[in-house]
Amino acid sequence: MKKCVVCKLVTFLAGVGALNWLLVSYANMNLVTALLSGIPHGVKAAYTLIGISGLITIISLIKSCPCCSGEKGSCK
Repeated sequence: MKKCVVCKLVTFLAGVGALNWLLVSYANMNLVTALLSGIPHGVKAAYTLIGISGLITIISLIKSCPCCSGEKGSCK
């Protein structure tokens, strides 16, 4: 099934969050902090976006995206 750009971005960010937790658990390395520590408020913004992506991913288990499900008149 074809995914819209928003769904691809949400899936990517949720995957980055999962990868980050894997690295924290096994390598004691925080990928987000390592990449964005030089950017003021960068880490907090990244974690906010990853958290929102996680929530959207959970919601998508119950309700599908109108763009991806092919509903008429949505997401042109």
